[in-house]
Amino acid sequence: MNLLFAIDRHFIPHLLNCLRSIALRGGAENYHAYILHSDLTGEDMLAVRTAAPEAVTCHFVAVPESLFADFPETDRYPQQIYYRLAAPLLLPRELDRILYLDVDIIIINSLVPLYESSFEGNLFMACTHTNDVVTKLNRVRLGLDPDSPVPYINTGVMMMNLPLLRQALDMDAIRNYAAEKRYALMLPDQDILTALYGDKVKLLDTMIYNLSDRTLNVYNANPKHEKRDVDWVRKNSVVIHYLGKNKPWLPGYSGVLDVFYHEIVPREVP
Repeated sequence: MNLLFAIDRHFIPHLLNCLRSIALRGGAENYHAYILHSDLTGEDMLAVRTAAPEAVTCHFVAVPESLFADFPETDRYPQQIYYRLAAPLLLPRELDRILYLDVDIIIINSLVPLYESSFEGNLFMACTHTNDVVTKLNRVRLGLDPDSPVPYINTGVMMMNLPLLRQALDMDAIRNYAAEKRYALMLPDQDILTALYGDKVKLLDTMIYNLSDRTLNVYNANPKHEKRDVDWVRKNSVVIHYLGKNKPWLPGYSGVLDVFYHEIVPREVP
């Protein structure tokens, strides 16, 4: 199974935690992890290879900083968030599909059904975290028809159809759109992917493949829905995503999904 990550050196501990959860519960015998970066040292790479689970082979892919030199970035959204957009052009040509994961993710059930599923002619498989109203507002902000069927894509979990992406991906179009919408972009990589390729995304079930505490709370707040608790999540969900600022390794965490993180990273005893 091919996996894709994009990090800077400060995210190495989270990468390793994610890899440990994958090796434990991801369902495959072996994994090839392709790690896009621009600042890892030789010592960093050796440390990752040494600490990674035995089932994971790590491949490091250096990204030229010039590739995204003019793209908007902030402390919260550094240049690394764009690397996944260029991944099909940076990865080995023999790869035909790959699963991108943010490193603030823990895997709790098999990834194999997702990895082996059909793209149905699409470039990506991914989830959306927005309701219909917010999706329409995002379409307007991004310069799309508010009544178009394009969903707003969360880029934290994405299956990539590499042969089709190598044909369709246009870095000049991505660069031009980023420059044109510089002041309208809020979640830059998600905005760009939604605007330029959102009509070529096969939507996945968010409760299964990109579940956060916020998503679980919103689902359970709907009186039409049967409540889903941690036991339901343990049996049915695959990807737990600690997105935004609500992370179980930071003070102030609020939610119930931290139990899965602490099964991989035990709580420190005072």
